[in-house]
Amino acid sequence: MPEPQHLHDVLVHLRRIIRATDLQSKRIVKACGLTIPQIMVLRAIEELGDVTVRKISDNVSLSQATVTTILNRLEERKLVERVRAQKDKRIVNARLTEEGSNVLLTAPPLLHEKFIAEFDALENWEQTQILSSLQRVALMMDAEHLDAAPLLDINAPNT
Repeated sequence: MPEPQHLHDVLVHLRRIIRATDLQSKRIVKACGLTIPQIMVLRAIEELGDVTVRKISDNVSLSQATVTTILNRLEERKLVERVRAQKDKRIVNARLTEEGSNVLLTAPPLLHEKFIAEFDALENWEQTQILSSLQRVALMMDAEHLDAAPLLDINAPNT
């Protein structure tokens, strides 16, 4: 049986993590009118240029179905456009519009940047220990198969 204080502390820290990401998500929507996954997709297109759904999906670690839904919303808002590839007209690429580029300029810095810097400063064994523990927590919460990007706030470095 777990020590009651340990169980309490674990649940408090999980809630803090969830709350921090939720608050950041709300700040992002308020600042630029986009969700974090939408920003992630826009930044992937900005980084990769004219790009297929599959390449975006691989870049942001979200399913192709999720990326397609996001692209539909972004296209409705005139932030991206879909264009046929010049060499093979069967291929449809997503392209950032000028308005999409301008919206990305309004996106504030994201929470994950501090996390990455601190995680990188850890010894390899500490990083492995954190990864192992988080994998176990995800399993315990039936969350190991959920569609999720590899960053807290879905903003890859250098994008």
